[in-house]
Amino acid sequence: MNEEEDFLQKIRLGFEELCRALNMDVEASNEAWRSYESIRKKYTLEGSDLHWLACAIYVACRTPVPTVDKGTAEGNYVSLTRILHCSEQSLIEFFNKIKKWQDMASLPQDFRQSTEKLERNFTVSAVIFKKYVPIFKAIFKAPSDEPPRVHRSRKQRRHPCTVAEVFNFCWILFVHAKGNFPMISDDLVNSYHLLLCALDLVFSNALLCNTRKELLNPNFKGLPEDFSSKDYKPTAGPYCFIEQLCELHDGLVLEAKGVKEHFWKPFISRLFHKKILKGKEESLTGFLDPVNFGDSSVSIGRVYEEHVLATGGLDDRIFLGEGTPGPCLCEGEENQDASAYRLYNSQTVRHTHTHIRYLFLKRMCMPVSTAMQSVGRLHSLLTGLKRGPSRRLTDLLRSCARDPSEVISTRLKDMCQLFCQHYEGNWEENAGLGKDIAVYFCLAEALYYKTLEAVIDQEKKRLGNLDLSGILEQDVFQRSLMACCLEIVIFSYRPPGDFPRIIHIFQLPAYHFYKVHTCTYICICTLYFILFHLYLTR
Repeated sequence: MNEEEDFLQKIRLGFEELCRALNMDVEASNEAWRSYESIRKKYTLEGSDLHWLACAIYVACRTPVPTVDKGTAEGNYVSLTRILHCSEQSLIEFFNKIKKWQDMASLPQDFRQSTEKLERNFTVSAVIFKKYVPIFKAIFKAPSDEPPRVHRSRKQRRHPCTVAEVFNFCWILFVHAKGNFPMISDDLVNSYHLLLCALDLVFSNALLCNTRKELLNPNFKGLPEDFSSKDYKPTAGPYCFIEQLCELHDGLVLEAKGVKEHFWKPFISRLFHKKILKGKEESLTGFLDPVNFGDSSVSIGRVYEEHVLATGGLDDRIFLGEGTPGPCLCEGEENQDASAYRLYNSQTVRHTHTHIRYLFLKRMCMPVSTAMQSVGRLHSLLTGLKRGPSRRLTDLLRSCARDPSEVISTRLKDMCQLFCQHYEGNWEENAGLGKDIAVYFCLAEALYYKTLEAVIDQEKKRLGNLDLSGILEQDVFQRSLMACCLEIVIFSYRPPGDFPRIIHIFQLPAYHFYKVHTCTYICICTLYFILFHLYLTR
C-alpha cells in the first residue's frame, strides 16, 4: 500500500467513525463518500479533511427522505448541530467551507439559497436571543432570588416551575414556533414580534399560577396595579399584554397583533389540541401549573428536536447550553448555576471545542430597535395610503398626452406575479406563504406610487409644463423604481436585505437600477424630512 492509499484509508476510517456517531443510513453515507472522493480528485482541499467530510455528509443528508406519513424529511434525521460536534467544527468554519463545497460540487441554486437562509435564520436567532435575555429579566425574578428547592419523594414529583425552567421553556416555545414559519424565520422584525407573543403568553400564564409571586419581578411595569397586595387574585381573563410589551421594548403594536392573531394563536392552539401543551385549550392557559408543566416542557422539547432532525437545521437551544455541542452561551465559574449565569452575564457565542468566537461580521443584523425604527418609519410614511395611485397622482397621469395608468397597473400585476413565483423558489410548494410575500409587495406598491408622485413633481419643477409621457412610458425606469421600493421594504423587515436578488428576478440592468435608486433615495429622503418637520410642529 503506497502513501496515498494509506492516507485515504485513514480518512475512510475517520469517515466511518463519523457516520456511526451520526447514526447515518448506508445510502446517504455512500453518497457522501462518493462526493468527497470526486471533489478530492479535482480540487486541493485545504484544512481538516474531517471538516470537508462534514460538508459532504450535510449535503447528502439534505436529500429528501420519504416518511411513514407519505411526507418527506430533508434532514435525514441528522442534526447539523450534531454534525458540527462530531466533526469538531465551529459554525463559522462550516459556513465558509460549505460555500466553497457548493461551488466545487456545482450544487443547484435551491440548495445554495437554503444554506443562505439557514445562516440568516441563525443570525436572526442570535440577535433575538440578546434581546430576549433583558426582556425576560425585566418580567421575571432573578434565578438567584429563588428559594432552594426542597427534596421531594418520588410521589411528590410535580413541583412548581422555577424561573430558570420558565426561561428555557419560553425560548424553546419561541424557536419551535419560529421554525414552523419559514416565511418569518429569517425576518428580524416579525421574529421579534413572535418573541413578544411568546413572552406575552408565558407572562399571562405566570400571572395565573399560584406561585406567581415567586416567578414575577414585582418591579415590572406591566404588572396589574394591585399585584403587590396580599389579597390579589387574577381575573378570569383572557389576558393580553402585547401592547405593554411593545411600548416597553420597541415593538410595533399593529405588527405584533397581526403576528399574534395570524401566526401565534393558531400555532399554540394546535399544540394544545395535540396535547403537547397541557392545560385549558379554550383559554391557552395552565401549562405552568405544577401538574402540567413537567409534561409540557418535555413534550415541547421533544417536538422541537424532531423538527430540527427532520429539517436538518441548527438547534437554537445552543443559546441555552442545552447539552448540544457547537456554539454555546455559557462560560464562567463552574460552581455557578448555569441558567442564572446565562441570564446575568455577557452573552458570547463560543465554540466548546475550538474556543473560536463566532463574530457576525459578514451578515450582521441590525439591532432589533433599529429594525423596528425602520419599519416604523416605513409605516408612518405610508399611513393613509392605499394600494394604488392617489387622486392627485391619477389626475397627473391623466393630464399626460398618453395616459400611462393602465400600462402601469398591468406592469405591476406582472411584477407581483413574478416576485411571488421567484421569492421562495417554487410557487406551488410555498402557496401557503403567498399571502405573506404579497404583503411586502403591497407595501412596496404603495411606496412606489408615493415616490412616483414625488418624481413627477420634481420633473415638473425642472421641465415646466412639458409633457411627461415619454419619461413615464420608459419600462426600465418604472420597473427599476418598483424594484427599489421592494428593496426598501425587504431591507426594513429583513436586514441586511437580499440584494441583488430583486434585480435578478426582474432582469434589470444594474446601471439603470443604480440611477433610479439614487433618484428614489432623494425623493424618499425629502418625504422623510417633511414627515419629521410635521412631527416637530405638532
